[in-house]
Amino acid sequence: MDVKSAEFVISNTDFKKCPPGTMPEYAFIGRSNVGKSSLINMLCNRKDLAMTSSKPGKTLLINHFLINNDWHLVDLPGYGYATAGKKMREQLKNIIESYILYREQLTSVFLLIDSRHEPQQIDIDFMNWMGENGVPFAIVFTKLDKMSALQARENLKNYKDKLLETWEELPPVFATSSEKRIGRDELLDYIHEINKSLKS
Repeated sequence: MDVKSAEFVISNTDFKKCPPGTMPEYAFIGRSNVGKSSLINMLCNRKDLAMTSSKPGKTLLINHFLINNDWHLVDLPGYGYATAGKKMREQLKNIIESYILYREQLTSVFLLIDSRHEPQQIDIDFMNWMGENGVPFAIVFTKLDKMSALQARENLKNYKDKLLETWEELPPVFATSSEKRIGRDELLDYIHEINKSLKS
């Protein structure tokens, strides 16, 4: 899929105020500092569509972007901020969960995982929660360029093996690097195929 246009539509904290209509929505989420904004900018061929920040927790809203006048890319708040107070964490949890559970246009969630790290319980818990609630999702490993190809393969294999201890089968898995633009075509083609099947 070629991204010909990408424009910001709206930010809010309530799924009921998200854009009306029936366009499919693909939501991106991950723990803080996972490289979500960089990935979104890389996918859309824009440097500043999603705001990147060295300070974790920049995205505290549901951000909608209209892609090719055909579908919405949704930038969700991250989860697991160690520095956020209990009230803020609860608020973010409510924003995220209500959007994922009740937004009818949501077609798939892309869960971003930093490929350099061991499996984190908070990510596994989030995947299990989506699985239990029947939410379609894919796993997107980020920051592949931060290590050797051998190390990346090993890390991804270890992660998949860990998940297969409790999951019968894995959701779609993508390996990406925003710096090197790795995985861009695969992700966009995946979205394109789903969009095509929804129209047929």
